[in-house]
Amino acid sequence: MQRYQWEGNAMIQLKICLLGSFAVGKTSLVARFSRGIFSDKYLATLGVKIDRKRIQVDGTAVTLILWDMAGEDEFAKVQMSYLTGAAGYLLVFDGTRKLTFDQALILEERARTTVGALPFVVLANKADLEDQWEVSAGDIKALTARKWLVQKTSAKTGEDVDGAFEKLVRGILSRRGSSAGTQAQDSAES
Repeated sequence: MQRYQWEGNAMIQLKICLLGSFAVGKTSLVARFSRGIFSDKYLATLGVKIDRKRIQVDGTAVTLILWDMAGEDEFAKVQMSYLTGAAGYLLVFDGTRKLTFDQALILEERARTTVGALPFVVLANKADLEDQWEVSAGDIKALTARKWLVQKTSAKTGEDVDGAFEKLVRGILSRRGSSAGTQAQDSAES
C-alpha cells in the first residue's frame, strides 16, 4: 500500500497504525474514533483489525485506513512488518500501567528501525482514570523534551480522541507538503 494515494484532486488515503501493549485501549480508541462507541468489554486483537474513517482536516478530505495491531507483552511481539506502507502511527500507552509506557518507548525504537522516521503521536490513554496513573507528569515531560507530540486521551469519554487522530494527519500532511516542496526544488535545480 502506498503512503499517499490521490483520488481525484482532493482525496488522500493514509494508512495509520496503532502500536502499544495489550489492553492499553487501541481497539477502543479506534471504535470511539471511527464509530463513536465505547465498550467496557475487553476483546484482545489477534493479528490486525482494519477499519476506515473519512475525515476533513484543514479543508482536505482524507480517508484513514486504521490498522489496529495486536498488543505486545513478554509472550508476543508486535509484527513490525505491518507498518510497511504506513504514513504514520499512534503510539498508545495506558497511564495507569507504567510498564506500558516503558514498552511504548521500546516500540517506537523498533518502529523507527523497521520503517524509518514516520510521523507519530503518543497517546497517553485512560485520562478518565488520571487519579490512578502510575505514569508521572515528569515521564510525559521527558517525551515532549524529545519533541514528541503527546496527547492525553480517553476512549471511554472520547476526550481528545478525534483531536489526536487529526494531529497525526496534520503532521503527515505537513511532512508531505514539505517533501513535495523539496522535490520541486530538487527538480528545478536539475
